[in-house]
Amino acid sequence: MLTLRPEDIRLDCQAADWREALEQAAESLHEAGLVAPAYRDGLFQREAQSSTFLGNGIAIPHGTADSREHVRTTGVRVLQFPSGVEWHDGQHVHVLVSIAAQSDEHLDILRQLTHVLDDDSVGERLATARSATQVAALLSKTVVEARLDAETLCLGFPARDTRELALAGAARLRQLGCVGSEFVATVAERKLTRLGQGLWLANSDRSVEVPALALATPDTRLESEGEAVKGVFCLAGQGDSHRGLLERILALLDSGAAAALPGADAATVLARLAGESATAHTRLARVLNAHGLHARPAKQLVQVARQQGTPIHVRLAEGGGAAVSATSLTKVINLGARRGQQLAFSAEGGNAQAALDAVCRAMADGLGEQVLPFDESRERITPQADAVPAEPLPDDEPHLGVAASPGLAIAPVFVLQTPRFDYPERAADPAEQQRRLQSAIVEGADQLETLEREARGGEVAQILSMHEEILRDPELFEAAREGIQEGRSAEAAWWEAIETAAHAQEMLADRLLAERAADLRDVGRRVLGILCQVSLPEPPEAPYILVTDDIGPSDVARLDTRRVRGLLTARGGATAHSAILARALGIPAVVGAGERVLTLTNGCELILDGERGRVIPAPSAERRAAAEQRLAERQRREAEAWESRFEEARCRDGHRVEVAANLGNTTHAADAVERGAEGIGLLRTEFLFMAHAQEPDLDTQIAEYREALDALGGRPLVARTLDVGGDKPLPYWPVPKEDNPFLGLRGIRLSLTRPEVLETQLRALLMAAAPDAEGTPRPLRIMLPMVKDVGEFRTARTIFERLLVEIPEAERATDVQLGVMIEVPSAALLAPTLAAEVDFFSVGTNDLTQYTLAIDRDHPALSAQADGLHPAVLRLIEMTVAAAHAHGKWVGVCGELASDAMAVPVLVGLGVDELSVSARQVPLVKARLREFNLDEARAQAELALAQATSEAVRDTLEVR
Repeated sequence: MLTLRPEDIRLDCQAADWREALEQAAESLHEAGLVAPAYRDGLFQREAQSSTFLGNGIAIPHGTADSREHVRTTGVRVLQFPSGVEWHDGQHVHVLVSIAAQSDEHLDILRQLTHVLDDDSVGERLATARSATQVAALLSKTVVEARLDAETLCLGFPARDTRELALAGAARLRQLGCVGSEFVATVAERKLTRLGQGLWLANSDRSVEVPALALATPDTRLESEGEAVKGVFCLAGQGDSHRGLLERILALLDSGAAAALPGADAATVLARLAGESATAHTRLARVLNAHGLHARPAKQLVQVARQQGTPIHVRLAEGGGAAVSATSLTKVINLGARRGQQLAFSAEGGNAQAALDAVCRAMADGLGEQVLPFDESRERITPQADAVPAEPLPDDEPHLGVAASPGLAIAPVFVLQTPRFDYPERAADPAEQQRRLQSAIVEGADQLETLEREARGGEVAQILSMHEEILRDPELFEAAREGIQEGRSAEAAWWEAIETAAHAQEMLADRLLAERAADLRDVGRRVLGILCQVSLPEPPEAPYILVTDDIGPSDVARLDTRRVRGLLTARGGATAHSAILARALGIPAVVGAGERVLTLTNGCELILDGERGRVIPAPSAERRAAAEQRLAERQRREAEAWESRFEEARCRDGHRVEVAANLGNTTHAADAVERGAEGIGLLRTEFLFMAHAQEPDLDTQIAEYREALDALGGRPLVARTLDVGGDKPLPYWPVPKEDNPFLGLRGIRLSLTRPEVLETQLRALLMAAAPDAEGTPRPLRIMLPMVKDVGEFRTARTIFERLLVEIPEAERATDVQLGVMIEVPSAALLAPTLAAEVDFFSVGTNDLTQYTLAIDRDHPALSAQADGLHPAVLRLIEMTVAAAHAHGKWVGVCGELASDAMAVPVLVGLGVDELSVSARQVPLVKARLREFNLDEARAQAELALAQATSEAVRDTLEVR
C-alpha cells in the first residue's frame, strides 16, 4: 500500500524545466538514503526510453532495470511543483512520485495510484495543497499528525502525587479534543511506568482522536518511590503515529535533561523535547521568502550550514517539532516552513555563536531570493483559541442560528447524540471481514430503496437515490477492501474509506460540494450501524423538537412528521441536503446553531423560529404564551389560506399582484398549481443539467420544459437560463478554481463563454412553449441570471432574436418575453438603461442582499444580518421598480423576501408586480395580500425606507 509520511513529501519545489525537476527527484532519493548517486543516471535513461507521465499532473520517475543495483532500500519521495513543470512529452506536471525500487515494486505503486487518475480535479488539488498531510491524503491515506506543543504542557501543576499529574495531563488532552473520557478513565486505572530520572509515563490508546503527548510537572518538590518527581508524561497512542513522540521521550532521557524540567517554561521544555541540550546556543530567525523554504532557498541554507564546520540543528519555533540537522536538505524542506514562521537554530561548541550568526544572516538576506520585511501587524497568524467546553444556553433568551426551513414550533426537545460505534481495529480473517462488509452494504442499499419508495418522489427520493449510488460506488468498497487486506476489521476499514472520501470533499473550495461530506458520512454510518448492530435511540411518542450535532439526509427522510415539530442542529448550512429536505417536508429548521445547543436536556421546552433562525430554550410563561398565540394564529391563517388558495391574488382594495411559485424541478409544476400558484416565477433550469452526466441534448430539454408548461395549463412560466459556475460546477463543464466563485465566472458570464450551450437551451425553451394543438399560446418568460449591465443582455438577446427568426412561428413560443434578474447591485443602479431594452425584471433578493451587504447568507455567524429588509436593499428594489414602470415593464421578486410576511406589504408598496415563492408558501402569501390595501402598503414602504438598519425596519413595522 502506498503510505506516505510528511517527511516523504517536499512542498513548493520549483524547476526551470523537466531536467532540473528530475535532478531534484534524484537528489531527494539520495538524501533519504534510498539510492546511491549513480541511480540518477537510471532516472534519465528511463525518461529517454519513454515518458513516466502518469496523468492528472503526476509523473512517476523510476530507474531502469540496470540501475536497480544502486537502490539501497525501496521507497518513495514526492515532490510538489505548484507552478508546474513541462515534461519532455509536452505534459504539465505538478507532482513527481519518485520511486526507488529493487524489483518491480513500482508497478504496485502504479496500481495504487490508479484511484487518483479517476478524479480529474486531483491534479489541481495536488498543485495547490499547502501541507504534506494534504498531499499524502490525496495520493494515499490520510496522515495523522501527532500533537506536542505548548498547549499540551501542564507546567507547575499543584499535585499531591504522580497519579494526579497523570490525570492533569489526560484532562489537558481531553480539553484539547485529542482524547475522550474513556482515555482519562483508563489513565486513572492503570499503573504508571517508571522511566527513570524522575520521569513517569501514563499511556492508553482508548478513545484517542489525535495522538498526542502531554507533560505535567509539579509546582513544588514531590517524591514517589523515594525519587524526586520531575514530571509525568501522558501519551495518547494511535497505531504507529505516536512513535515519534516516544522517540522524543527517549531522546530526553538520553540527554539527561530531565532534571531541568521542573520550573522551566514551555519554550525550554519543548526545546529539550526537540533534542536541544541545555548547553546549546540558540537563535531565532524568521522565514522571509514569499513561498517559504522551498527547494532553492532550503538548499542555500543547507550549504551555509555545511560551511560552518559545526553541527547546527533547526526546528519550527512554534509547536513541539523535533530539531533536525540543518545540513540535510530533505529534513530542512520537510519542516514545511512558511513565510513569517520562525525557525529555532541551535549549535554547540566554541564556534557556535559565529555559526548561528552566519545562518541567521543568510535567512535575513533571503537565501538567494529577493525578500520583503515581514510586517507582523498585517501578516500575523492568529493562533487558535483554547478549546473550552460549551456553555449551556441561558433560559428564556434568544439564540441565533441559520434559518433553514420556515415555520414556528413549540415543543420539548429530544437531544439525539451521535451513536457510538465500538469495534476492533484489527481482525484476523480478511475473507470473513470482506463478506461481512458486502452483506452490510447490500442491507444498507435495501434500506435506502425502501425509504425511497416510501418517499414517493420529490427531493427526498432524489437524495436517497443519490445515497444509494454512493453506497454502490466500487471505489469506496475497493478502498475498504484494501484496508481489510492490511489486517483491519470490516468496520475500521469501511469507516477509514468513508472518512478519507469525506475529508477530500470538505477540502473543496465550493461550499455546496463541501457540505456533501455529510452525505458520505450518512451513508457510512448506515453501514457501520449494520456491522456493529447499533440502532438509534427511540424518540418520545409525544411531539418533540429534534436536536442533534448534524443530521444525515436519510435521517431526515425517516422523521415522523406527525411527531417532529422542528429540527435544530449544531452544524450544517442552509444549502445542506438535510436543510433542503426539511424544507421539502415542511419541518421548521434552524441549523448551524453551534455546540451549545447540544447542552440542552431532554424534555426542555423550546421555541424554534425557522423564519428568523433563532431558538429560545425554557421560555418564560409570557414568552411562551406569545409564541403559542403566534402559532395558533399561523395555523388558523394556514387553514383559511388553503381554503381560498385558488382565488386571484389581490390586495384588500383589489390591487392585483401575481403570486407564482419557485421550482427546482419541472415534476413539481402540477403540485404548485394545486397549491394555488398563478404561474412559475422561477424555474431553476440547472436541475436538468446537474441530473445528467453530460450536457442534455435539445430533445431532452424540450421534453423537460414541456412537462412544466403542460402542467401550468396556460399559466406563465418564467425560466432562468443555466446558472452554474465555480460555486455550482458541472462535471462535464469544468471551471477553473477561483478564490471567490461567487464573484467569478457564473451565471450569464459562464454561459456566454460557450454560446452554443445557451443557444441550445433557448431553442429548447422556445420550442417547448409552442402553442398547443388548439393553438392556445403557452406564455414563456426567459430571464438571464447575474447580469451586471446592458452589454451582457445585448449579447444574449442577439442569439434569442436570431432563433425567433430561424424557428418557424408554429413551432415556437408566440407569447414570449426576455428579461434579466436583478441580483448584482450594478444592475439595479443601471436599471434605467436596462429597462429600456428588457421585457421585465425579476429581483433575486437572496443574492442582491448578499452582494449589497457583503455577507454570505449561509455564514453561521453573520447570516442573521443578511436581511433583505435592509434599507440599502429596499432602495435598490425601489430604483429597479421605478425604472421598469417608467418604460411600461413589470417587476417580480423571486427571493426568500417575497414570502416574508413582514416584507410583503413593503414590496407591494414599492410597486412590485409579482411575488414568486416556494410552492408551500403560495396560499399564505395570497392570504397576506388580502390583509392590507395599496395605500397602507405604500405607507409601510416609505416607513421602511426612512430607517437606517434592517433591525430598525423590522422594529418599526412590527409596531404597526
